[in-house]
Amino acid sequence: MLRAGTPTHSPVRRADVLAQQGRYVYERNCVICHGRYGDGRGDMARGMQPKPRRFTAGVFKYRSTPSGFLPSEADLERTIRNGIAGTSMPSFAGLLTQRDIESVIETVKTFSSKWDHAENRSHSLTIPSVPDWFEVDAELQSHARSGAAVYQVNCAPCHGAQGRGDGMAAPNLENDWGEPTPPADLTASTLRCGPGPEDIYRTLVTGLNGTPMPSFLESTTESDRWNLTAWILAARRARAARASSTEGQ
Repeated sequence: MLRAGTPTHSPVRRADVLAQQGRYVYERNCVICHGRYGDGRGDMARGMQPKPRRFTAGVFKYRSTPSGFLPSEADLERTIRNGIAGTSMPSFAGLLTQRDIESVIETVKTFSSKWDHAENRSHSLTIPSVPDWFEVDAELQSHARSGAAVYQVNCAPCHGAQGRGDGMAAPNLENDWGEPTPPADLTASTLRCGPGPEDIYRTLVTGLNGTPMPSFLESTTESDRWNLTAWILAARRARAARASSTEGQ
């Protein structure tokens, strides 16, 4: 029982402790690009394309959560561990401990008040298992042909008829901050969302927050999305095969 005048103390949250520890990790590894205040204005940011993420905005492209919601902690950890191919964001796998990663995630969350409001959070969407037919080339090609029609309706206006990022709408696309945002070349050697069919499928259902890339969760069926994923993979493999054939001549 407390005596009159005895000071009371609020319990220290684990997240707060981690955020304090994570500031050191952030300053050692992240501040040069993302900036001291998480505004994407680090010393190296000026010449980067795409620009470093503005943590102050609380807007993240690569997530497993529905469109418009904050990413999960697991999403942020995946980005830190794997990096983002084709950008200046490197992989920190092997460079940071699990404690480092957990702590710097909590630091990142301090830059935007969006993290303080439950309505901005959501459970991750369930990504179904990759169908077995992805491992059988003839079946993959058959599903890719079915996906071609889905692609032409939903993707070609931005990504172009062949997936090269040169659709009719491409020159005018901007992100939420009014900056030019060219659509991805889906046939390039790397995809920022990740290399596997599950990564492509995940992007189709979540969309990319802050960009013109919408979620197709409501406008397509699961079958449509896997067929579309097959089309993208087939287009990527076909371009790689052509490049390999040319190099061999």
